[in-house]
Amino acid sequence: MFSFILRRILLMIPTLIAISVVTFIVIQLPPGDFLTALTAERAQQNETLDSSLVLALRERYGLDQPWYTQYWLWISGILFRGDFGQSFEWNLPVSSLIWDRLGLTLIVSVTTLVFVWLVSFPVGIYSAVRQHSPGDMIATFLAFLGLAIPNFLMALVLMYFASRFFGQSVGGLFSPEYANAGWSLGRVWDLITHLWLPVLVLGSSGAAALIRIMRANLLDELHKPYVEIARARGVSEARLIFKYPVRVALNPFISTVGWVLPALISGEVITAIVLSLPTAGPLLLNALFSQDMYLAGGLILLLSVLTLVGTLLSDILLAVFDPRIRYT
Repeated sequence: MFSFILRRILLMIPTLIAISVVTFIVIQLPPGDFLTALTAERAQQNETLDSSLVLALRERYGLDQPWYTQYWLWISGILFRGDFGQSFEWNLPVSSLIWDRLGLTLIVSVTTLVFVWLVSFPVGIYSAVRQHSPGDMIATFLAFLGLAIPNFLMALVLMYFASRFFGQSVGGLFSPEYANAGWSLGRVWDLITHLWLPVLVLGSSGAAALIRIMRANLLDELHKPYVEIARARGVSEARLIFKYPVRVALNPFISTVGWVLPALISGEVITAIVLSLPTAGPLLLNALFSQDMYLAGGLILLLSVLTLVGTLLSDILLAVFDPRIRYT
């Protein structure tokens, strides 16, 4: 197991290097830079930026250097000083912007993951064991409905009902009086009362997909010879289902770790904007629009790291839980 994990970690190093280079090149592809976009925006407002100020800013942030020089300044700062650079638009260190958003993003994403698992695991098992029953048909209908309805549309509908019939303030994760307040029991409770809406919206499609996957995988296992032999030997139905077929069908749940970790950063960007969530997804989108390259690059690099870490965890957990997988 140790050599298996070590090989996976060593393979992550060149992958991360390649990702960081490609990320920086892609960010540099649009013509101009943040100062060019800022100058054009001011021109539309009949304002001008002092040319000496623009030159000073270019020199300060290294924008007058070739891309490979800028890349080295950026990546060396991350590796040796933990410095992700300066956000042009916010005029703040990128690291502080990322960590400020990461806490709430983590809360939303982990709660959504728990919701998805708690719903899809029992419903998927029930649908497979009670195939073609009324409950299975209802679960199948709801699963297809969850896959068909866009998350942002569901967000708009639920926001309307929450505001119209329950009188709850919608949008964001806090009521106006707690938005900028310090942490307290009241603020924690206010967060909990607002958390159900983004969790339900963001988790609906994921739960629907895993229900279908769990049902299909478990149906494949329930009709295999080893299940029939175990049933013929008198193994109880509940023990038979949970000890053997369910264990094999759990692979999709374990493999979701690979995409859950990067979702901590990116999330559902459009849905987060509709719900006014103070998470990292809208921050990344805004950085890409404004060509705030250090902020966008830092977020994309962190997203890539979490993707690799999530894939590593998925590989390890699959190797532990599924005896058919060898440490290769």
